[in-house]
Amino acid sequence: MDLSPPDIKQRLHRIPQIATANDQPTRADVVFKSKLLPGTIVVKTAERKLYLIESNQRALSWSVAVGREGFAWKGSNSITRMAQWPDWRPPPEMIQREAANGHLIPDFVKGGPGNPLGSRALYLGESAYRIHGTDKPWTIGQASSSGCIRMMNADVEELYSLSKVGTRVIVE
Repeated sequence: MDLSPPDIKQRLHRIPQIATANDQPTRADVVFKSKLLPGTIVVKTAERKLYLIESNQRALSWSVAVGREGFAWKGSNSITRMAQWPDWRPPPEMIQREAANGHLIPDFVKGGPGNPLGSRALYLGESAYRIHGTDKPWTIGQASSSGCIRMMNADVEELYSLSKVGTRVIVE
């Protein structure tokens, strides 16, 4: 993936900054020392941050929600598909688990506002995991998902515009 830092910075100046409920920005341009190739995505679950590597010294950083206890995972994969306003089909085990907790969820939600996947989704390998937007922005910065990486919709739209199928994703 060829994303030069000037190209990324030029795009970012056109996108307004988002803030969380506690007025902390969800995006930052940060020092990030790495030998990974520019364009690689790194999710640091303990920090609840997603980094898009710009160079061996810099990265873009976004606040994310990660898997709650018992649903967190680590590994490396790549983006195999990208979708705008994706439909959501929760896995049967999620429907059963939520029903046992008194929370009924449908087996299909059409893409659009109110969809749990938000405005964009980046699918990771052949797994059920994705990096996606959310209809629950108050969860950003928490360990609250069933394993997916959630972002503010404006943030995932930005990441979507900077990513492509084949992008390497590392979850630590």
